[in-house]
Amino acid sequence: MTKFFEILGQFDHESDCQKLLYAPLPQKLTFRETTVYKVEFEGDEAALEAFVRQVLLDPISQTLRDGEGSAFEKASFTLEYGMKGGALDLEKEMILNYYRALENPSFQLTRLTLRKRVYVFGDKADPKPFVRDICNPAIHTWEVRQAA
Repeated sequence: MTKFFEILGQFDHESDCQKLLYAPLPQKLTFRETTVYKVEFEGDEAALEAFVRQVLLDPISQTLRDGEGSAFEKASFTLEYGMKGGALDLEKEMILNYYRALENPSFQLTRLTLRKRVYVFGDKADPKPFVRDICNPAIHTWEVRQAA
């Protein structure tokens, strides 16, 4: 089975996109950034969710939601990016090490994928400068989803 968990900062708010980019944009755009964990597993789904809540979530400053859909429907587009399979991902390695140290987790983690999701808000937002300045083709894979 596959589950998507999206973690949002409770105290985060839309910020100016200029801090993400090297060159100025012709219009004012804002963004929100979240983290998405795609977990492929077998076994107890409730045990997996408990693991995610205990290990990946700070219950004071973050919220957890189902990450299959968009957290912000009014976004012009979403840029989702993460490390390529062969690239070293230290956060992923620490999560897997924690999982391996569990005595009886009640689920088997078969694959874990971490992605950053950048929601961009504003009229006529072009994803090209975001892909150019945020994603490194040597180490990242990415996907852009335009608003419907």
